[in-house]
Amino acid sequence: MKTKLLTLLLVVIAATLVTLKYQHYVTQPWTRDGQVRANIIEVTPRVTGPVIAIHVTDNQRVNAGDLLFEIDDRVYLSAKHQAQAALAQAEAVMSRAKNELTRMSSLEKRTPGSVPVITLNNLNNDVESAKANLEAAEAGLDNAELNLAFTKVYASKDGYITNFNISVGAQVVANQPVVALIDEDSFWVEGFFKETDIHSMQTGDTATITLMSYPDHPFEGKITSIGYGIAQSDGSTGTKMLPNVNPNFEWIRLAQRLPVKIAVTSLPENIQLRVGTTASIMITKQATSAN
Repeated sequence: MKTKLLTLLLVVIAATLVTLKYQHYVTQPWTRDGQVRANIIEVTPRVTGPVIAIHVTDNQRVNAGDLLFEIDDRVYLSAKHQAQAALAQAEAVMSRAKNELTRMSSLEKRTPGSVPVITLNNLNNDVESAKANLEAAEAGLDNAELNLAFTKVYASKDGYITNFNISVGAQVVANQPVVALIDEDSFWVEGFFKETDIHSMQTGDTATITLMSYPDHPFEGKITSIGYGIAQSDGSTGTKMLPNVNPNFEWIRLAQRLPVKIAVTSLPENIQLRVGTTASIMITKQATSAN
């Protein structure tokens, strides 16, 4: 009799624990499929040339405006001098055209009919043409000065330089990224939750985050957004324009996972967030008031 009572008691305790665990999971969804993320800026030179100086090292923290590296500026300095000469020439042509128009206009005023109308029209056209050439020369100088300034590459945000593999003498190409800059003010954690957990979540819910690299130091966050869609694998076009359809077992229905974006609200001083590291996330849902 005692054995039966003990067995029954153990069954009741086990059922109670399972029920409590299920209720806890329902009210506080949890996933180990989380990652630390941040905005990553691709540092891209605007001009082409060999690197002549490097002022940072790989994985260094930088401030916005810090000089990262310099590109050989001799070609662009020469282009600036040429643009300055072209501007001076355009200014001289403009001055001559204006002077000629002024002289002929004064002569026409003193002696009406002494200057043909077509001559005055042509002189006006010369002035307008000289004006257009002057503006083009000014634009050319502006462009040359910009290119010269672009030979110095600066950090656009506070953050961390990573994957910096160029050296002095390396050739960089305009509009080709050379290094990543991680914006230190943009870190967030993204968790992928089963679709069965999403329906009762809402923005503002509290999240407890534990990084695999800091298992004993959980910290807090809040849901800022919940994904509205994921890519569809079944039905996508495969080889020979036929749809891809994955095998499926009728008695098993796997829940899809949707991304949930979580902003970090409190971070212990001894924790350094690093993009791509793994996180476990538990959501504490907000209590809903009865109507």
